[in-house]
Amino acid sequence: MKNLFRATLLVPLALVATSCGSSEGETSLQAVETTVETASEAVTSGIAPSSDDVSTSEEGDGAATSTEVVEIEALFPKAIISLSPTATEMLYAIGAGDQVLAVDDFSNFPAVAADKMPGISGYDPNVEAIIGLGSDLIITDGTNPDLLDALDRAGIPHWEGPAAVGIGDTFTQIRELGEATGHIDEAEALVAQLQDDLEALLDRIDSLPAIETPLTYYHELDNTYYSVTSETFIGSTYSLLGLRNIADLAEDQSYGYPQLSAEFILDKDPDIIFLACTLYCGETPESVSARPGWDVLSAVANGHVVPLNDDIASRWGPRTVEHMAAVVGAVEAVVAAGESD
Repeated sequence: MKNLFRATLLVPLALVATSCGSSEGETSLQAVETTVETASEAVTSGIAPSSDDVSTSEEGDGAATSTEVVEIEALFPKAIISLSPTATEMLYAIGAGDQVLAVDDFSNFPAVAADKMPGISGYDPNVEAIIGLGSDLIITDGTNPDLLDALDRAGIPHWEGPAAVGIGDTFTQIRELGEATGHIDEAEALVAQLQDDLEALLDRIDSLPAIETPLTYYHELDNTYYSVTSETFIGSTYSLLGLRNIADLAEDQSYGYPQLSAEFILDKDPDIIFLACTLYCGETPESVSARPGWDVLSAVANGHVVPLNDDIASRWGPRTVEHMAAVVGAVEAVVAAGESD
């Protein structure tokens, strides 16, 4: 697992420790044990004594003093700025939403996240403005090295969650954010639920009648025919469900996001078309069927053009399984139609 916080995290933690009355105590991401002589005295960080060391001693005037072991909550970030829509979804899904101070302008789920102040540009974030907000943890996808350098110079800890390659990366990032925010139990529970949901979807695929050749699909990112190959996270989810991607046959894969042509798509004649630009492009099964020559495509003629939620289909967060459920439903519909013919 990557180092969740850089060395700069030690600075704000040390400041918090001082404010709690500890002059030399050390802090960490783990809960720390301390000894307290009386409730009215300052808390002193240190190594907690064993139960055998906890005792009551008699002093000269007969007064009794006691030493007890107490546990202080770990010092987790309380003012997080998320510049990754996927990470924002993860934070809220594991119960860390109250720790979020601000999000980027693409973080629109859950709806309460969009109400966080202010609307930071996801494409061109203002570094000075971000630093000025007083965050104690900034979350990014790691694609802006200038921003990361500026955060390092400012001594602000940050966590990077790059685009996932497979769904296992989703689970890993959820766990890492759980550890970073103090919600590891909730993160583990979420991962377990997602794994169960995924197994259920795979069981549905396995239970389908056998077909001679795997079904083919075209995943449309926009109406200029940009797509994804199986090398991308999105493509990997389809492969996991046993589908074949026509974009894998394109000569120019463009780092996993090739721009296909109408002629190429018509020639490959996919069994299913998935539209991943319904919200931002307004594409519908009807608009696809109205394209010149597309009415003869098998997916169009047989009613297997599937509209998707753009955000769910493009992010590798907790809603990935929702996208895969839509894909499984489409596969079941194709197989059922074939069985009834």
